[in-house]
Amino acid sequence: MLDASFVRENLEAVKQNCRNRHVQADVDRVVQLDDERKRLAQQTQTLQQRQNEIARQTKSEKDPAKRQQLIEEGKRLKEEVASLEKQLKQVQSEQRAVLLTIPNMTHPAAPVSDENKVIKTVGEPTRFEFQPKDHVALAEALDLVDFEAGAKVAGQKFYFLKNEAVLLELALVQYAFGILLREGYTPIITPDLARAEVLEGIGFIPRGPETQIYSIENTDLCLIATAEITLGGMHRDKIFDELELPLKYVGLSHCFRTEAGAPGRDTRGLYRVHQFTKVEMFAFCTPDQSESIHQEMLSHEETIFQGLGLPYRVVDTCTGDLGGPAYRKFDLEAWMPGRGDHGEYGEVTSTSNCTDYQARRLNVRYKIAGKKGTHFVHTLNGTAVAVSRCLLAILENYQQADGSIVVPEALRPWVGKERIAAQK
Repeated sequence: MLDASFVRENLEAVKQNCRNRHVQADVDRVVQLDDERKRLAQQTQTLQQRQNEIARQTKSEKDPAKRQQLIEEGKRLKEEVASLEKQLKQVQSEQRAVLLTIPNMTHPAAPVSDENKVIKTVGEPTRFEFQPKDHVALAEALDLVDFEAGAKVAGQKFYFLKNEAVLLELALVQYAFGILLREGYTPIITPDLARAEVLEGIGFIPRGPETQIYSIENTDLCLIATAEITLGGMHRDKIFDELELPLKYVGLSHCFRTEAGAPGRDTRGLYRVHQFTKVEMFAFCTPDQSESIHQEMLSHEETIFQGLGLPYRVVDTCTGDLGGPAYRKFDLEAWMPGRGDHGEYGEVTSTSNCTDYQARRLNVRYKIAGKKGTHFVHTLNGTAVAVSRCLLAILENYQQADGSIVVPEALRPWVGKERIAAQK
């Protein structure tokens, strides 16, 4: 959430940013409501000062008649103050609601367009001397995934992982955690549910027709779409000492999303599903630390995928595709040989610098030793491994002519074998 005074002082820039990001928001309304808020606050303060005067006069007044007049005026003022305070709360609530619709500002280097910018490519797309299969055909032939049973039990886009696919999931979690623990990240297993207000604080829409969130009936709880939600909410209303920052976490959770996308290639198999396991990075830091931590998170994502031997490219996300909280976002897209007619890149990770946008909503601040006041922290998040998509990329890139799958060397200690072959 942007600060109302920032919106007032940068009105045209905020409007242009909304246009660049294809967001409709009544930016002028923020200023109008801020004027009204200030007016009501000033009126309330003036009446409260008068209240205090009347209270002092009432105490010292000896004349019963005059004293009664003062008491009556005190009652009237109390009612007026209560009415103004009610109006003030309503205006503040409406102003916050409008502010919540305005996206974060955008990094000056982010592409202002509807086209993401490829800034780096690592490895060459995998080539085969045979006709490669997609991950669905591979997984079904090797008895690794059961989509039919998943649909029977929980509905379309749910699935059962089986046999070596289970070991691959556990291996990917251990592999990613190992890398990030060595980098000083604190390991966390988060709840798979969070209060709706925490989701709103992170920037998700937990209710309504546009939501991608599963809500728990008759509660204020929702299934989380990412551990970013729970990791960000973990320090809600917290005030840190500056020297405690940065705090870096690596969290494990299941992720639940209702929207599986339009029919087509993105909805086949494991690419876009309703539930998956994810290892997530999250950081709380000071404003001068966030740029370098963002680059650090991107570097960790690259380390993970380079270690798996998967070809990928790095994408600087354009304004037309940025989520509301992100100031800047980088995606990793891995090569997926079974995607499209001849293979395509598909998103496997993203990392975002959200500056103080989420912290304002969640009221996460820090204080500087020897100085008065507090400041909002900056928050950052990054996918270490979204297991379902990583599994997809491994199956398709490591497939062999005989239908078997070579296990990436980095995962063999946990999987316990070099190759996954059909059961005899």
